[in-house]
Amino acid sequence: MTGMLALLGMNFAGLIAVILLLWGVAIAIRDVSFIDAFWAFGMVLLAWCSAAQVGLAGLHGQLLFGLTTLWGLRLSIHLFARWRAEGEDPRYRRILGGVIEKKGWSWPVAALVMVFLMQAPLLFVTSLPAQIGIWASAAAPQPVGALGWAGVVAALAGIAFESIGDAQLRAFRADPANKGRVLDTGLWRYTRHPNYFGDALTWWGLWLVVADLGPETALASVIGPLFLTFTLTRWSGKALLEKGLHKSRPAYADYVARTSGFIPWPPKTKA
Repeated sequence: MTGMLALLGMNFAGLIAVILLLWGVAIAIRDVSFIDAFWAFGMVLLAWCSAAQVGLAGLHGQLLFGLTTLWGLRLSIHLFARWRAEGEDPRYRRILGGVIEKKGWSWPVAALVMVFLMQAPLLFVTSLPAQIGIWASAAAPQPVGALGWAGVVAALAGIAFESIGDAQLRAFRADPANKGRVLDTGLWRYTRHPNYFGDALTWWGLWLVVADLGPETALASVIGPLFLTFTLTRWSGKALLEKGLHKSRPAYADYVARTSGFIPWPPKTKA
């Protein structure tokens, strides 16, 4: 039976190899934006690599494997299709341009350091519940308890919430009449970021499945959903996106004033 640290080490080494391969693709096409699609698929790969090393003997591991695959493939296909349709993400153009101007780096070096080598450890840490949970389940299979099933329900709810939010936004953007407008119907009436909330709920649900295996695995993997939630709410997700929306959509300030920033909640009514 492969030890947990050995499994994580093999997974990380494989992830770095894939990341470097993708960096080569980015150099060839002069665009790093597809890394967003790999963010989700990379977690699927780590779950698959974990299962390949230790198997899927326990139900906890099977659930983690299936839920991670469902979440990751759906999101990666969605993001890849969006990149193919819309082209380079202006955020990455600004990031790389600023670094090149400030540090004098070449485009390939800036892309490697600021995008690919930065994404790899963050992706790895976020997906620790899937990796550790699959290992722990194979090492000591046990029945799934109430906490684990609650995690399954939460993860499925998160996947559904994010999928519906993405579909609503895609339909809104497809209508030329909505150009420059703010989507404030459907799930977007209750939270400004249904997709981010769905992501967080999914990974907290996966963590609950891992926590059902015992306090040791819960403690070892909790950094994953904690870091993801911080990223989505305080770092590169909500904060960065809303900064640009305030500039490009005048009506966005009013939307912010009445709509929850993350956790779904009925909108505020004007006094």
